[in-house]
Amino acid sequence: MRKITLALSAICLLFTLNHSASALASSPSPLNPGTNVAKLAEQAPVHWVSVAQIENSLTGRPPMAVGFDIDDTVLFSSPGFWRGKKTWSPDSEAYLKNPAFWEKMNNGWDEFSIPKEVARQLIDMHVRRGDSIFFITGRSPTKTETVSKTLADNFHIPAANMNPVIFAGDKPGQNTKTQWLQDKNIRMFYGDSDNDITAAQDAGIRGIRILRASNSTYRPLPQAGAYGEEVIVNSEY
Repeated sequence: MRKITLALSAICLLFTLNHSASALASSPSPLNPGTNVAKLAEQAPVHWVSVAQIENSLTGRPPMAVGFDIDDTVLFSSPGFWRGKKTWSPDSEAYLKNPAFWEKMNNGWDEFSIPKEVARQLIDMHVRRGDSIFFITGRSPTKTETVSKTLADNFHIPAANMNPVIFAGDKPGQNTKTQWLQDKNIRMFYGDSDNDITAAQDAGIRGIRILRASNSTYRPLPQAGAYGEEVIVNSEY
């Protein structure tokens, strides 16, 4: 009887060890957490729009003034900013206050910037409509600039539609773009930053978000749609 009891105990122990080993083997690994269909289907409540939908929303409206931010909106300009940081302040953002950096950035370094495809589509659409196109940037102004020509050339903007770039600069505690939007009677404004969207909303006009590329040097990435604005799909490039 004792032998039978010991044998049964050994079998139970073996079963328990095998079950524990199986459970351990089937537990998710921190390196491979997996997912499920509910997580894959989860989406943020964002008002997504396409360029075609924006164009359709303007059907029947007469030509108007429209505005674009520049950096991360129409140009992927991180190469110039990266060079400026390495040259003047590798360990800080102090280069953004250095006039020498802006002289370079506004006078040639945009030759290294990559035009964004979404900007090509939007600008082409607004040119077809006969809209007047403005570019309003937070870059510091310089005595000379080649940004206007670079944009006109890259996006094939006719002289009749193109306006010189407005360098609104950066002033603490002030959204420098709002007044320009009002002064130029701009009715739509595209931008990647929160300041672009709030400037449009403060001016009482339609602000549309363009996604900032994830490899932009301008961090942190903004929360697109956080102000209830329209966000253009696939606009990170």
